[in-house]
Amino acid sequence: MHFNRNLIALVAAGLFASASMAMTSAEHSSAKERISAEYKANKAQCDAMSGNAKDVCVKQAKGTEDVAKAELEAQYKPSEKAHYNARKAKADADYGVAKEKCDDHSGNAKDVCNKDAKAAHVKAVEDAKVAKAQAMPAGSMAEKNANVAEVKKDAAEEKREANYKAAKERCDALSGDVKSKCVDDAKRMYAQ
Repeated sequence: MHFNRNLIALVAAGLFASASMAMTSAEHSSAKERISAEYKANKAQCDAMSGNAKDVCVKQAKGTEDVAKAELEAQYKPSEKAHYNARKAKADADYGVAKEKCDDHSGNAKDVCNKDAKAAHVKAVEDAKVAKAQAMPAGSMAEKNANVAEVKKDAAEEKREANYKAAKERCDALSGDVKSKCVDDAKRMYAQ
């Protein structure tokens, strides 16, 4: 009985604290305007550049804006989905910039760069899915643990496959027996 009273008091205090820290509509609008202004300023800095450096700069500016907007929404209307969307926006922004940077390369080096960027993106997205599953409420602890374990298993498979593709792409620069050994090693390392 004493424990339940303390628990109720803690929950009430937490609800009061989160309600008093909630962002108002005016603060939300002001923050959105600030994000847009920062994007325009960052993009304007890219105008002095040329070629792929300019493309990378523009991707970084847009990615920064997208991440800031997603994080703002997670602050304004907190939920597991909003926090997942913020983590995914960060992964997508990083991936976009990494892919753009790969344009500086050519041939197999470009292909390897793109596969490495994709593997990093898959890892970040799968980590976001795991974090979302860990944050989701469930009927019982056993049910939640089973759900998290399933999501972690799926995430591990996705990461392993993406890492295998990147490793296999690195093998394409080789030839003959060395290439065959490289591919076999990649298959063994990533259980393919």
